[in-house]
Amino acid sequence: MGRLNPTLRQLRVFVSVVESQGFTRAAEALHLSQPAVSIQVKQLEATAGMPLFDQIGKKIFLTEAGEVLYDCARNLFAELEDAEERINALKGVKAGRLRIAVATTAGYFATRMLAEFARLYPEIVIRLDVTNRASLLAQLDANSQDMVIMGEPPPGRDLLATAFMENPLVVVAAADHPWAGRKRIPLSELQAQRFVVREPGSGTRAAVQRFLDAEGVGVQFAMEMSSNEAIKQAVQAGLGLGICSLHTLELELETRRLVVLDVHGFPVMRYWYLVQRAGKRLSPVGALFRDFVLNSERRVDAGD
Repeated sequence: MGRLNPTLRQLRVFVSVVESQGFTRAAEALHLSQPAVSIQVKQLEATAGMPLFDQIGKKIFLTEAGEVLYDCARNLFAELEDAEERINALKGVKAGRLRIAVATTAGYFATRMLAEFARLYPEIVIRLDVTNRASLLAQLDANSQDMVIMGEPPPGRDLLATAFMENPLVVVAAADHPWAGRKRIPLSELQAQRFVVREPGSGTRAAVQRFLDAEGVGVQFAMEMSSNEAIKQAVQAGLGLGICSLHTLELELETRRLVVLDVHGFPVMRYWYLVQRAGKRLSPVGALFRDFVLNSERRVDAGD
């Protein structure tokens, strides 16, 4: 049995074909001819001793061997990037890449936070993915990000989560709602209202449901939305009340498109967490960003 001994060039071309989902787009991304890309992949298949792709019609799919090699190649290049950053750190160079993903709701403040970090360290390249909670957890499982910013992760996962900022959830209504300006609205009165809420699996939805269950209050979830923007637009249109993070409402409150209602028990206080794989060795850039977040005045003590 021969040893698997690919070149870095072969692996880079292979990864580009996978991530570009085709030889033609990979060739364009790498500034190579399509035959040159095909040759590199064929040479890699020869050293692997197995096909790496199946072609069905005009689409290509990874074989089982291809999936194994892609996973290894992706981890290898991440390790090489990490090594480059560590060597630069030894040289005193504040450069490298920060790979970070944030919850959709957190994107409202995380982009400003990253802009501040980028101003301090202009040589650092930031790769940001703004996505939903399920995707964040999947990326943590795959170890494809330095860290993520999200609400409290579920228990039972091998993760290190540190709270750094409060995340108040508030009840919002259209500016012309009859309750606008009303004080001390009893929680029980929410039962007669229609609510526009996030989809099941959302951290906001789960936190609200836990709070209402603890208070013995049932409300009518009339519409489910996959984004906070959709919720805000539906509430503005008068389709019901909404429950959102206060951090998502800056523009709407300034322009009086929405109002926060004074409901007993609200805001429901959650926290934003900086999350990484437990035991993960952060790159110097990752450690620099973690210190930037946790040592800023945003940090909070979430308790036990």
